[in-house]
Amino acid sequence: MNRVMIVAGEASGDIYGAGLIRTVAAEKPEVAFFGIGGLCMREAGCETLVDSADMAVVGLIEVLKHFKVIAAAFLKLKNILLNNPPDLLILIDYPGFNLRLAKVAKRAGVKVLYYISPQIWAWRQGRVHKIKRLVDRMAVILPFEVPFYEQAGVPVSFVGHPLADLVQVRLNKEQAAVSFGLDPSRPVVGLFPGSRRSEVSRLLPTILEAAHLLHQRFPNLQFVLPLASTLSHDDLAPWLAGCHVPITITRERIHDLIRGCDAVVSVSGTVTLEVALVGTPLVIIYKLSPLTYQLAKRLVKVEHIGLCNIVAGASVAPELIQDDASPQRIAAEIQRLLEDQVNNAVRARLSRVRECLGGGGADLRMAKIIRDLLPKEMP
Repeated sequence: MNRVMIVAGEASGDIYGAGLIRTVAAEKPEVAFFGIGGLCMREAGCETLVDSADMAVVGLIEVLKHFKVIAAAFLKLKNILLNNPPDLLILIDYPGFNLRLAKVAKRAGVKVLYYISPQIWAWRQGRVHKIKRLVDRMAVILPFEVPFYEQAGVPVSFVGHPLADLVQVRLNKEQAAVSFGLDPSRPVVGLFPGSRRSEVSRLLPTILEAAHLLHQRFPNLQFVLPLASTLSHDDLAPWLAGCHVPITITRERIHDLIRGCDAVVSVSGTVTLEVALVGTPLVIIYKLSPLTYQLAKRLVKVEHIGLCNIVAGASVAPELIQDDASPQRIAAEIQRLLEDQVNNAVRARLSRVRECLGGGGADLRMAKIIRDLLPKEMP
């Protein structure tokens, strides 16, 4: 039996990790996966020694607050790598943690496959040299990442974006709305507060205040909120308790939910790509602690914050950053996106995102790479 340690520190990585685990299991059921993941990876058959919900934080200040939890998780995996090494280590994004773990794996003689590149093309590009030393194979999901790694001499494979397969909605907008108990004749606004507890505590109050302003102006509006696999209802309770806006909360069928929306307010991250692939107009909000933001502002070398805008190479969704991400500005952008003419124009622009990602098949390509890196069976 082959043992594979896999690390996904956030909700998107949990989804992608689950996909490749299922694909590998279909061909090689004797491979045992264990490591850090969430509900999706557990359901796919992975033994999660640490829940990714406890690891999903962003920003310098936020990481410091969770340092003990993250350090304990690192020590647990480090001990396994050194004392009972797996046959392969698969790292999914989450670079601050994963690159340190790759260093331990290198010392232990364990091959490292890095799936979903850290955004080093956006900031701290010098980390590519560390990746070259520590990673045996980089599997990237965006076409423009390939030449970046090739120029640095890093073995790299473009596997395609897993969302190209995952985001497949067969319902029309009205059918999707009805499937969640919504009235298809009334506008629906999606509230997407993110998958990290720190993100929710920082941004959900602002999102709910924007919803309150919209509800006051347009009582006919309906609001929906998807609950990420890394969160529980208790994580939202402190803010929802004082909210007087009726909101439908669900953990089911997020892509159908997106299709049922007329517009979405979303935190930055992978979810912006999911919303764009479904084709629903969105406004992206991004806010960090003041210190973290000032540091990031000096380091980041990209024009856009939202992944859908980065992939499209254009502003297909408006971005409200830091102080601009106020309830009033968010409500104004959503109001604009609900206008029929604007809504239709934005939907047309969003089609560019899927064109840029190409076809599917990421899990199948990943499974082949995993087979190639695992020790060959004895004849």
